[in-house]
Amino acid sequence: MLETIGVDSIERLFDEIPDGLRCGELNAIPEGMSEMDVGRLMDARARQDGVAVCFIGAGAYDHHIPAAVWQLATRGEFYTAYTPYQAEASQGTLQLLYEYQSMMTALTAMDVSNASLYDGASALAEAVLMAVRANRKSKSRRVLMPRTVHPHYRRVVRSIVRNQGIELVELPFDPEGGHASPEALAVHAGEDFAAVVVPQANFFGVLEEVDLLTDWAHANKALSIALINPVAVALLAPPGEWGEQGADICCGEGQPLGAPLSSGGPYFGFLCCRKALVRQMPGRIIGATLDLDGKPGYTLTLQAREQHIRRSKATSNICTNQGLMVTAATIHMALLGPDGLERVAAACYDNTAWLVESLSRLPGVEPRFDRPVFHERVIQLPVVAKGVLRALAAHNLLAGLDLSRDYPELGDGCILTCATERRTRNEMESLVTKLERVLSLQGGAPCQLQPKDW
Repeated sequence: MLETIGVDSIERLFDEIPDGLRCGELNAIPEGMSEMDVGRLMDARARQDGVAVCFIGAGAYDHHIPAAVWQLATRGEFYTAYTPYQAEASQGTLQLLYEYQSMMTALTAMDVSNASLYDGASALAEAVLMAVRANRKSKSRRVLMPRTVHPHYRRVVRSIVRNQGIELVELPFDPEGGHASPEALAVHAGEDFAAVVVPQANFFGVLEEVDLLTDWAHANKALSIALINPVAVALLAPPGEWGEQGADICCGEGQPLGAPLSSGGPYFGFLCCRKALVRQMPGRIIGATLDLDGKPGYTLTLQAREQHIRRSKATSNICTNQGLMVTAATIHMALLGPDGLERVAAACYDNTAWLVESLSRLPGVEPRFDRPVFHERVIQLPVVAKGVLRALAAHNLLAGLDLSRDYPELGDGCILTCATERRTRNEMESLVTKLERVLSLQGGAPCQLQPKDW
């Protein structure tokens, strides 16, 4: 190529850059590696993750993914296709996104879905920005945010919205139920809020009073933002049916729909809303139509983002969407169908109930909150949780998440544990048995459980 254009070196292509702006030698960058060496390195990195049995949830869940999902998602037509910014994107990609949007609106009982965002946390931030823009009845830029929302999500939202003059007002949780109580809401009655965030299930796995929260928001002229687990709503009432009018905006993390636990990502965020708010929704929407010959076709119908219109008029200046993850999620939902997704949710619920009941038989171990949960629950240990979790990890058991950093009011003995449909009875028995041993060694009461028919 250099010979064709008449240049003797790559450096000559950049000779107009002044020497003072050049970074010099990149001594910290290692030499290139062969394909075989790269494969060996990546295998070693993958082995560092180990093969631990995972009882940690907290926003990332170890669900079964049918083999067909990624066999199809990694086909060249999907795997290497560029994000469809332009209207001339392939019909196959556009049709898949149209199917995804249709599935998400059916799952959430909302009118409209976009074609994904970066992750669940940034999706909530976009929902907050969207609500502040859309709520003409509110004169404030205040949003009521329960402390039961994932702490990482709350930090991300605060980082994104604080420089736009939006105030996040924290709503405390009931110490007995682990949910946003009517008493906590009563303190803010009559105040001007642009929106209220309603998590279901919340970070503790506790089911919130979503009808009450949604109706309270509307009675106070605020929009209701539903933050959901997409698997949970296969069993629970969808956001579009909450309260008298339903939620106005719905968002969340799509990882449970076909994305593996691959060292922290990538995941994708979803965002749905009522039709009246569609022009405030960031992202892109794919529509179905007929061409001049009457054949079905798909096209981008709305894409109000910064790369398409003036930056100051854009609904979002974050232009990342997760097309490959959405592809996997669409295939995953198509394979499971509504009945399959409901069976997954039911199995998760049953496994968590069995695990919590079994753990609660250990002296000094008990559930922290007394309300219904979905597939994770806060467990109170009789000793400091950090040391217990470290000891169990040595047995290849990731038993839960230590809550002391994000929720110091719960003390240092609380963990958040989760059992999805992938956890077997043997794995859960192993956790109970090894926790018994660790507690006795760390000063907890010795277990008096007798062998039984689990």
